[in-house]
Amino acid sequence: MAEAKIGAEYNEDSIRSLDWKEHIRLRPGMYIGKLGDGTAPDDGIYVLIKEVIDNCIDEHTMGYGKQVEISIQDKTVTIRDYGRGIPLGKIVDVVSKINTGAKYDSKAFQKSVGLNGVGTKAVNALSDDFEVTAFREGKQKSASFKRGQLIQETKESKTTEANGTLVVFTPDATIFKNYHFIYEYIESQLWNYCYLNAGLVIHFNDKKFVSKNGLLDLLERKTNPDELRYPIIHLKGEDIEIAISHNNDYGEDIFSFVNGQFTTQGGTHQQAFREAYVKVIRDFYKKDYEASDIRTSIVAAVSVRVQEPVFESQTKTKLGSQNVADGGPSMKNFITEFLAKELDNFLHRNPSVAEALKKRIEQNERERKELAGIKKLANERAKKANLHNKKLRDCRVHLNDELPTKNKEIFISTQQNSTLFITEGDSASGSITKSRNVDTQAVFSLRGKPLNAFGLTKKVVYENEEFNLLQHALNIEDGLDGLRYNNIVIATDADVDGMHIRLLMMTFFLQFFPDIVKAGHIYILQTPLFRVRNKKETIYCYSDQERKNALNKLGQKSEITRFKGLGEISPEEFELFIGKDIRIDPVIIPKDQKMQQLLEYYMGKNTPARQEFIVKNLRFDKEEIVAELPEIAGELAD
Repeated sequence: MAEAKIGAEYNEDSIRSLDWKEHIRLRPGMYIGKLGDGTAPDDGIYVLIKEVIDNCIDEHTMGYGKQVEISIQDKTVTIRDYGRGIPLGKIVDVVSKINTGAKYDSKAFQKSVGLNGVGTKAVNALSDDFEVTAFREGKQKSASFKRGQLIQETKESKTTEANGTLVVFTPDATIFKNYHFIYEYIESQLWNYCYLNAGLVIHFNDKKFVSKNGLLDLLERKTNPDELRYPIIHLKGEDIEIAISHNNDYGEDIFSFVNGQFTTQGGTHQQAFREAYVKVIRDFYKKDYEASDIRTSIVAAVSVRVQEPVFESQTKTKLGSQNVADGGPSMKNFITEFLAKELDNFLHRNPSVAEALKKRIEQNERERKELAGIKKLANERAKKANLHNKKLRDCRVHLNDELPTKNKEIFISTQQNSTLFITEGDSASGSITKSRNVDTQAVFSLRGKPLNAFGLTKKVVYENEEFNLLQHALNIEDGLDGLRYNNIVIATDADVDGMHIRLLMMTFFLQFFPDIVKAGHIYILQTPLFRVRNKKETIYCYSDQERKNALNKLGQKSEITRFKGLGEISPEEFELFIGKDIRIDPVIIPKDQKMQQLLEYYMGKNTPARQEFIVKNLRFDKEEIVAELPEIAGELAD
């Protein structure tokens, strides 16, 4: 019997070329990283905003336009700058033809953010509606698009509007499913633009963003002054700016920027700073301190200007440039020379700061030596456990995996989806394990309520087997550089015990690894509280209001199931809740929040203030109490 041929014929007709918008819409991850629904700061909808603002910033950097106006209304984004305005005859080409732009001539945009003429084209292709208007020397012209397709192009006309560009777009809901904007993420992004561009004023809805002192302002907003060991050191030079201090947190908290671009994953400039800082400190104190002792508890911001920077992806989150310019010094030498002069001078001029820094380093040294013995034993135990770690069901792709030579952009996009679910108990972890995506979703199972880590030293991370195994699973012992998962999702039951476990896990991260929270890696999984169904349709409800809406839609006689725990949800159903429509809430630290005070309030001793808060905010499920305590039903009904 002849072997059957499966699939279509492969011939000349099989080969097709996608036009620019088709390619972007088919492979959006290549251009904007992961899609997401807005719950993560690096989700695609924020990248779209960033790509448009980057062009405004480049105009400002060139000396044109001191103001940018941004508004979001009903998921429609409006951005207006006051630069030179797109040349009117090229307005369609600039936003709809790949490899069209002014930045290929490095003389015009020596140290710009946007480089390859892709950014606004991606915004255009991935928007349901996209409109651009250029105002230039008393004339204006507009072009309207739908999902990248030109709908209308106006003729040039006179205007009294100031020079600049107006962009209005609505992200395509068929690509960014169930998306919503979290304004805290956008505001954080806007502050970064202001810190790095003196004199720039950004208006976002009803708020004004402006910075006078650059990276000094950034660190002041990101730190608690009561916890800083010495006043922030602020150093500025040509094409470089650095701000440094130390606090009482564990780990390293370094914010790095290239040409005004926030490089969330660091890169060559961040690594160069880490190495250069260690060298300069050793030379100043004439002591061979351990690198980890010097950098532990550091909070720093580093900004460099680089000619024609090379990034590892279109999203520009990690710098790959080895040199600051073609034929110029290496990144390492550039930063080392700057710090060797400026930081050394500062410490000589400010002996009190030098003494406080020395005390912080020596404190780190003492704590490290105290931990050395138990750390060795714990790591050996963890190494053995990792061979047969029953707590961890790992996935195939990790955030710290080495990039392949082919399809690099697609692989990076997959890495962004790498997720570790932290679950309570075997039943919940079993359901998630059976329904997860084995490529990108891993599961770590807690055996019960973890230890309350508030007020404890890092010694407990090694003494507590569960904490130690979790630390190894995440690969965060030596900082975030080796973090294995981009998303860490706490998945607990939506009851009192589940809430308590959430608090305990967040306390663990905030106490010992605060930078992982600040970097936006920690989330809380939402799972449905109710299932409402009739013979034709099933609706999962995440709140009582959604349950009521579902009953109105499907009929009051519909079957209602209450999910009291994750273990009650079948793997088949769980797949729906952790797939493309997953609902997760990010753990966001408010900018004005003093972390230690917050932890003391919720996780410290049972203070009168907390007791009062609990009493005032106590809520109960009336239906559950009625069901469990029939004797008080009458009272509740009254």
